[in-house]
Amino acid sequence: MLYVQHADQIPTETESLADVQRWLQQQTANLWPAALGSLNFRRSPCIRPHCRACRSGEKHPSYVLYCRQQGRRFSLYVPEELVPQVQRWLDNGRALQELLYQAAPRYVQALKRERDKASKKAED
Repeated sequence: MLYVQHADQIPTETESLADVQRWLQQQTANLWPAALGSLNFRRSPCIRPHCRACRSGEKHPSYVLYCRQQGRRFSLYVPEELVPQVQRWLDNGRALQELLYQAAPRYVQALKRERDKASKKAED
């Protein structure tokens, strides 16, 4: 994955571990609540034997949230009135995940700089 630095971020050549932590906290402050998963619209048949919607092929519309727990996929019905809120959580979750991917190399670079500073002080 490519690391893209945005204009509002501290240059990575000089940032410390504390700088990275502050950056990540600032970036994530408005990303709550957050969730991972996918929200899908589906049409499914019901259990009624003579349902007009099912017989016509139209079926019944519903939204389903697909998630993983302990490596296993599961689904959860989402009422239509809750769809915008759940979608916002999922958008926040993807944004948070992207920030965590960006944070990893920044943390490692800052850690290496601190290690190098410590070794130079030890040499002096």
